[in-house]
Amino acid sequence: MDTPKVFESEYRFCEILWENEPVTSRELVRLCSERLEWKKSTTYTVIRRLSERGILKSENAVVTSLVSREDIQSAESAEVVERTFSGSLPGFIAAFTRKKNLTRQEIDEIQKIIDSYREE
Repeated sequence: MDTPKVFESEYRFCEILWENEPVTSRELVRLCSERLEWKKSTTYTVIRRLSERGILKSENAVVTSLVSREDIQSAESAEVVERTFSGSLPGFIAAFTRKKNLTRQEIDEIQKIIDSYREE
């Protein structure tokens, strides 16, 4: 199954959900009002839309995610690499590191990821 597209405002909503789930829709309304300055109707509309797209479920006024943060981030990253760099991950990394100095720790983490793929 492909991970559904999540737009920026929906992603901010999902971050609140992931941090608090399972959470009542009433509590989500309160949290979205505080953090996103959303009206009650906006929160309920986003819950309905994301539920229809299979990103979350709302049962008995309790909301839980069906798609993880990691899955959403992975799908978004893959889309950026495909759209902007014609699918070239090395091209993406080269462009990204041109403007950002990596710490030794970040370099080590990236190397561990590369090494894990070599071992497969």
